[in-house]
Amino acid sequence: MNNLITVYITNYNYGNYIQQAIESVLSQDGVKYELIIIDDGSVDNSKSIIDSYQADERISIIYQKNKGLNVSNNVALHLAQGEYIMRLDADDYLEPHALKKLSDQLRDNKDVGLVFPDYYIVDATGEIIERHQRHDFSNVTLYDQAAHGACTMIRVEYLKALGGYNESYKCQDGYELWIKFVNKYKVVNINEPLFSYRQHGENLTSNENKILGTRAQINADYIKEYHINNKSIALIPVRNKKDKFYRKEINGEKLINIKIDQALKSNSASNVIISSPDEEVREEIDKNLLNNDQVLFHKRSLSSAQLNTSLNQSLLELNNGIDEKIKSNLTSIVILDLTFPLISNIKIDDAVNTMLLFKADSLISVRPDTNKFFKHDGSGMKAIFDYQKKSKFERDVMYKHVGGITVTRFSSFIKAKEIINGKVGHIILDKNSAYKVENKQDLDIIASINQLYKII
Repeated sequence: MNNLITVYITNYNYGNYIQQAIESVLSQDGVKYELIIIDDGSVDNSKSIIDSYQADERISIIYQKNKGLNVSNNVALHLAQGEYIMRLDADDYLEPHALKKLSDQLRDNKDVGLVFPDYYIVDATGEIIERHQRHDFSNVTLYDQAAHGACTMIRVEYLKALGGYNESYKCQDGYELWIKFVNKYKVVNINEPLFSYRQHGENLTSNENKILGTRAQINADYIKEYHINNKSIALIPVRNKKDKFYRKEINGEKLINIKIDQALKSNSASNVIISSPDEEVREEIDKNLLNNDQVLFHKRSLSSAQLNTSLNQSLLELNNGIDEKIKSNLTSIVILDLTFPLISNIKIDDAVNTMLLFKADSLISVRPDTNKFFKHDGSGMKAIFDYQKKSKFERDVMYKHVGGITVTRFSSFIKAKEIINGKVGHIILDKNSAYKVENKQDLDIIASINQLYKII
């Protein structure tokens, strides 16, 4: 074993930053390394900067037409001479001794296949905004928060054994890699910031919809690859007959029909069950979905359908009344809220797939919440967290439970008799999907959003 490290820098039009990235690698000591620079068709001044390093024997330079990140990742993997490999994005840069500290973890722990550090978030000028501190992964049991795609060091042997990077994905290389690794190899982190991640408004990670969409596709693909049974039933609860909200319309389409259609389009839901004590709801379903065997009506008790009453009792009633054929080979129950009409079938499937891939017992849909939270301690308002500090702990990140999708593993629910139980996973909803309808004004806003984006 030579413990040589292959570092590669991927660049596309980052001429303003790439020199700092290169120099941060060349200033590393205490390790043996090679540096591969891959320019992915830049049209700025990157070439003149990269060419100035042509004489350095430690550096190999590749110029290629624009092919995307994962193609560049595989080019580097093919060329790598090292035992370990790590990508550095051209707009980021390493801390001194970063390579040594990461490689020491792999050298000293033969069962570890991947190691990643904490990092600084910096602005375009390199000013530190905050320190992003990950969980202590010696205590982590739910691996649904992936390592950063860059500055994660990997055993080349293991990465090649997993087939490298999937070039069909245009982003989320770190997430795709993470799923493959946590299912087969041990991963660890170093709770020390070893690189600076630059935020300047041009990063790929600023495109939320593209990222979440790619992540959903990755999850769906690996459910198939790992032959994981994701058969579920979609449950749409409707309150008692005083509540006619399900009849409200968006652009001429009733909320109940919108939600049923979303569930029917999902790949994971074998049946859609409308649960209500109101016979008028049954009539509404029968009128609009004649001869659709996938859509069933479950008459639940009045007591279980009262406002502010947990759905746990309704699910227990459903379990006792549902056909055994439907329950056979069932993995999960997906509860869909009528008041979130912009949740697509893709999001429904992604919720089920995420829970199963990461071996959670239940799952909730959330939005990251960057608002400041305060509480009154009797003498005035006090911040719950110290918002002035520059260390941002992953455990302190706030998520708002938006409630559009809740998934419970069928076997876990039967045991716990609680919908949200055991290890609770999450999916992040985009802003449109997380919009809740509570009144006519909301319905008008949703109608406008739908006309703009054609979601429903």
